[in-house]
Amino acid sequence: MSESSRLSGEVFYPDPVAAAAAHVPDHEALRAAAAADPLGFWAARAAELEWYKPWDKVLDDSNAPFFKWFTGASTNIVHNCIDRHLSGPYRNKLALIWVGENGTDHQTFSYFSLNREVTKMANVLKAMGVGKGDRVTIYLPRIPEVVFAMLACAKLGAIHSVIFAGFSADALQDRIGDSESKLVITADGSWVNGSVFKLKDIVDEALRFSPTVENVIVVRRTGHEVAMDPLRDHWYHDLTALPIAKGPCATEPMDAEDTLFILYTSGSTGKPKAILHTHGGYMVGTYTTLKYTFDIRDEDRWWCTADPGWITGHSYLVYGPLLTGATTFMFEGGPTYPYPNRWWQLIEYYGINIFYTAPTAIRSLMRFGEAWPNRHDLSSLRLLGSVGEPINPEAWQWFHRVIGKGQCPIMDTWWQTETGMFQICPTPSLPLKPGSGGKPFFGQEAEILDEAGQPVADGEEGFLVLKNPWPAMLRTLYRDDERYVKTYWSKYPGKYLAGDSARRDKDGYFWIIGRTDDVIKVSGHRLGTAEVESALVSHPAVAEAAAIGLPHEVKGNAIHAFVVLRLGHEPSPALAEELRKHVSIHLSPIAKPDWIDFTEKLPKTRSGKIMRRVLKARALGQDEGDTTTLDE
Repeated sequence: MSESSRLSGEVFYPDPVAAAAAHVPDHEALRAAAAADPLGFWAARAAELEWYKPWDKVLDDSNAPFFKWFTGASTNIVHNCIDRHLSGPYRNKLALIWVGENGTDHQTFSYFSLNREVTKMANVLKAMGVGKGDRVTIYLPRIPEVVFAMLACAKLGAIHSVIFAGFSADALQDRIGDSESKLVITADGSWVNGSVFKLKDIVDEALRFSPTVENVIVVRRTGHEVAMDPLRDHWYHDLTALPIAKGPCATEPMDAEDTLFILYTSGSTGKPKAILHTHGGYMVGTYTTLKYTFDIRDEDRWWCTADPGWITGHSYLVYGPLLTGATTFMFEGGPTYPYPNRWWQLIEYYGINIFYTAPTAIRSLMRFGEAWPNRHDLSSLRLLGSVGEPINPEAWQWFHRVIGKGQCPIMDTWWQTETGMFQICPTPSLPLKPGSGGKPFFGQEAEILDEAGQPVADGEEGFLVLKNPWPAMLRTLYRDDERYVKTYWSKYPGKYLAGDSARRDKDGYFWIIGRTDDVIKVSGHRLGTAEVESALVSHPAVAEAAAIGLPHEVKGNAIHAFVVLRLGHEPSPALAEELRKHVSIHLSPIAKPDWIDFTEKLPKTRSGKIMRRVLKARALGQDEGDTTTLDE
């Protein structure tokens, strides 16, 4: 997008020369073609990848909403991420560039050497009895071994469950127990703003009452002393020195519908939802969306700043880039340590072409002004991207003007852990509106409905639904088909309920507003109110608690908690701080409430449901609306 691009009514028009050279030179033409034959569109994309055995049917919707894609086909996502690249021009191309938090630790892996490391990890796992269908919990920071571990599991046909390496022992224990994992892969610790975050200690605490975990593999990252159970714990570097790690390891042929991974995401109840994704459809969806939305080219260096513990890290840090044969860049640290130019420094030094991050990060960096990014040559950038939450127009403009120098279109993407891939997004050939995610991806249709299931008028807010099944969609919730149907398909039968409110404008662009259920988006991370409330109530001073999200200029939303104390406890600033720390310890630091309000009672309906709407209105000083259903 050139400086001379026309800006009219907040619409940025693409540079015609750049658009003509893109994978999608005419966005609307491809949208129309895919709408006319969505299954043909997806079959053609799938044919660009390799299959051990072709599919009998592109989509089996005979048991909707339990959809199946590419039925009868055999493949393995690792075959397409690594194996097929080994005999072609990508063999010696850089697959992964990794930089440690200190900026000096640095490792690179070609597709050839990435295969060597993944094979080594797979051999170790196999020697420990891990095989097809077994669950493996991965609790690692952003280091190369997290990529090796995910791919090694997939190579063997095992199911990985990656847990964000910032969750507490309680949260980790719940997820390990639910998945009945056989093995845990972790590290001694991780570096966070120059300090050690003790991951192994958290794993030890989480496994005190775990009946299923047989072995723990520990990667040495920080080098600090950790306790090692001689019967359960194994240093990864010791294992890879053994003969068991040597030699080839075949990639297991998998049915297209075999499970690739489960990933936990917060829901409106206290129990996190285990989202289940499969080899075939997820592979086709992530490959296609990354290639088309970000116009991935052979020479590109792609940087997605997400952690592998979230779906963005799965789809667009690990699997998507490797499927397209791109070079993916991974940085262990954050954007402001030791100074707020760290990201810009890395973009300049490593020649990053496409940069994909969250609005929270953009807003946090805006506070430091333009001098920090202006110290660096960011001319290698060709495209920018936004993910995790709606980006406000001010942040969009700053990102475009200061980081992209007015030259880089911003691909604002809306999707979810459940969708596995982009659902609403532009391509470089679609005019852009700051704050809008654009239009549904090719082959998809979306609607905005009212409570009764009727489409609302353009410009009006309503419930966002997706009308068509898509390849990378979740297949179910792990061992909970009933909850899957109830959560996503019961409100509007035949249509997927996203749980977000949105509106569509007269040009067909979608604008995401926020969550409609009891989930708070904090810095792009989904946190269930029930999880936060459960952590608060586990404190001996707390009788009841309610959590809501309030607007925050940097994080998007901040957690505001209302607490009713038990008899014998008095409100105080010291107790409020103690409760905030308690949530940090028992759930996650990202879940720590910004505010604690002590109250005598919580507004509830006569059936006992907490009226968070009333709490939010009170906190914002707004009209509480109809309170006739409150139990007084």
